[in-house]
Amino acid sequence: MEDLKIALEITKVNRKALCKILDHYSLEDLNKIPEGFKNNLFWNIAHVVVTQQLLVYGLSGLEKNIPEAWIELYQKGTSTTKNATNEELTLLKDFLFSTIEQTEKDLKMGVFKNYSPYMTSTSFELKSIHDSFHFNNFHEGIHLGYILALKKAL
Repeated sequence: MEDLKIALEITKVNRKALCKILDHYSLEDLNKIPEGFKNNLFWNIAHVVVTQQLLVYGLSGLEKNIPEAWIELYQKGTSTTKNATNEELTLLKDFLFSTIEQTEKDLKMGVFKNYSPYMTSTSFELKSIHDSFHFNNFHEGIHLGYILALKKAL
């Protein structure tokens, strides 16, 4: 259990870095897709929120804490199809932290009882909620790298 608390603290640090990016760039820049890329800053940040929900809640058979429409737009295999609005930007900033706060509450309440194994695209099999928390941080780190590259390309 202690390792999951540490994993969530790492997630919070990353989410703060992502929020700073959302605060620093205009909506126009967040929506720009630089040459050579298939997604923008907004998509990448929304994607990490969606992926955490799918890895932790979806594979545990629990209800996710974000709208289904966000999952359809930002899950694995999707790419930017529309510009985000100011309302969506406000929602994304909220989701960055509200989803992790809810995950902490649910962890304390012991709601993560079941887990469906899942083979990731990096060929790492997630077999437990512990695996999903740790893999999520790896995944968010990958996208932070993409985001840093996107920032340089803007």
